[in-house]
Amino acid sequence: MALGPRLELRQAQTLKLTPQLMQSIKLLQLSHLELSTFVEAELLHNPLLERTDPNADSDGDGPGEQDGTPSSDAAQDISSRTEQMESAVSVASEMDTDPSNLFPEQVGQDSVSQSTTSYQESRGQGVGPEKAEIDQYVSSQKSLGDHLIEQVHLILRHPGDLLIASAIIENLNEAGYLDKDLDQIAEQLGTELGHVEAVLEAIQGCDPIGIFARNVPECLAIQLREKDRLDPMMQALLDNIDLVAAHKFKELMALINCDQDDLKDMLTEIKRLNPRPGASFEGSAIQPVVPDVYIRAANGGGWQIELNNDVLPNVLINRTYYAEVSAKAKKGEEKTYLQECMQTANWLTKSLDQRAQTILKVTSEIARQQDGFLVHGVSHLKPMTLKMVAEAVDMHESTISRVTANKYVSTPRGLFELRYFFTSAISSSTSGDEDHSAEAVRHEIRQLIEAEDPKKILSDDKLAVILNDKFQMGVARRTVAKYREAMGYPSSVIRRRQKRDMMG
Repeated sequence: MALGPRLELRQAQTLKLTPQLMQSIKLLQLSHLELSTFVEAELLHNPLLERTDPNADSDGDGPGEQDGTPSSDAAQDISSRTEQMESAVSVASEMDTDPSNLFPEQVGQDSVSQSTTSYQESRGQGVGPEKAEIDQYVSSQKSLGDHLIEQVHLILRHPGDLLIASAIIENLNEAGYLDKDLDQIAEQLGTELGHVEAVLEAIQGCDPIGIFARNVPECLAIQLREKDRLDPMMQALLDNIDLVAAHKFKELMALINCDQDDLKDMLTEIKRLNPRPGASFEGSAIQPVVPDVYIRAANGGGWQIELNNDVLPNVLINRTYYAEVSAKAKKGEEKTYLQECMQTANWLTKSLDQRAQTILKVTSEIARQQDGFLVHGVSHLKPMTLKMVAEAVDMHESTISRVTANKYVSTPRGLFELRYFFTSAISSSTSGDEDHSAEAVRHEIRQLIEAEDPKKILSDDKLAVILNDKFQMGVARRTVAKYREAMGYPSSVIRRRQKRDMMG
């Protein structure tokens, strides 16, 4: 068979994402702030879109005047007449134009997509002759909450621990102190006080040093411990620091058994510390997280899922204005531009509605699968993956990932990110039994270590055997070691030395 160039005609079916479909996917993963910014830009770009205010007085000015849409007496007359019309044909007859010009079908998608895409690329250059505000060039300062969240995600791995850390961060004051009692946080999240204390101890080394303290002595102690200067005498001074404020130095020296020179050196050391570690972030105070969706207990049992309408952008299409302008359009470019604006507006309103329905559907499934957490607390957090939710709601895993990104839900247990409810599963060692969540495994490891006999310290291998035999948790030794280190427990050798020293 001779080799040579030739032409062949083949038919093939391929699946391609249109630019508008790609934009719809991007809208799904935007937070409510990013979505509001996107919609505001579309309102400036598209004259057929206008913002609606559910609380606005219907007797007030028309939306065209409120939102800067071109308005005239003729447009108001058209609006009053079209409200009483029953069909698109009657509207077209009133405007002396073709019905297809008033309510065009979804045609010319490529031109609309190209127009939208080109606008998105050039949106940073400003719109029209208006110049950018000088505030746009001011660098934003990271808040204390964002600064701590980044560090917490490096220290803690399990969603249950992250939930507790998030609740602790939300209760910090401007100085960086924890205002809420740990037992109240434990009760709110439905977990043990020791679990909350362990998480607090793990994150107290975050920057700035001294953050997460409950009082001034603890704040100073954290900073001194970081500098390896917290000896017993210094700790005794911190325990009686109220005597320093009262200038009762003789009484203080007698209590901590030190002389005047030692006291002077320790006070000099304390003066170098920062009693308000969160003060450097006062210019950008922790911003409250606004939930995108609410989970509330229903009267007849179960859970009621509601979207937060306050953060959803409300836009509609001003078809009356479109009818007026399209009737006056003479050139082909003008009609094409109006058609593109109408098609883009239709796409945006449909995409916003679809986004809201998808968030509701996914959140409802999360509430169904995590009913134990909502009722009893973090100790009942079940293993749940993106695949489990995707199969239940008949969507792709990537869609679930986008829906849960940057979205927050308000529950009876507090305010959490949707992604926090996805936890890994530990397979049961006995066939037929349900899988165990990683939180349940960590809880049992914690209980075993806390209750171990100082003379019989449990190794990681022994812990794995107990979990397998007693709780039917098929956990490997390396998994036990990983969870143990994440919870801050040292190895069995170090624990044996520590408990031997405690016994004297």
